[in-house]
Amino acid sequence: MADAILQRNSLPDRLRELAIVRVGRVYQAPYEVHHHENIGRLVGLGQTAIGAAATGSAEGLSDEEASVLRCTDRLLARHTLSDAERAEALEFLTVGQLSDLVITVGFYQLVSNFLNTFGVTTEGETSPY
Repeated sequence: MADAILQRNSLPDRLRELAIVRVGRVYQAPYEVHHHENIGRLVGLGQTAIGAAATGSAEGLSDEEASVLRCTDRLLARHTLSDAERAEALEFLTVGQLSDLVITVGFYQLVSNFLNTFGVTTEGETSPY
């Protein structure tokens, strides 16, 4: 499933990585954050967006990045999007891309839960738990 989400995801790579890093930050999963910040940089995610994923602030982001960050936070907090939030996302995403965003956020919640439960970190990091 992870391969499908990373390799066959219809979201632009930088938006996918923004959502993943945000999930990792909210879930305090250092392994996830470390690896997906690096992947994000490789696919063109800027430092401003990486910083925004850490804080949740959309300041300095493109409209698309800000919308993905908001949608990610809404999915994490409420497990759904309102009609208005869905309509906002569909202004620049296709239905398939929005579906992939929802699936990506959900999958990385699961991954972060697993990593945190078993204390998986990168070398030299400590789990916040």
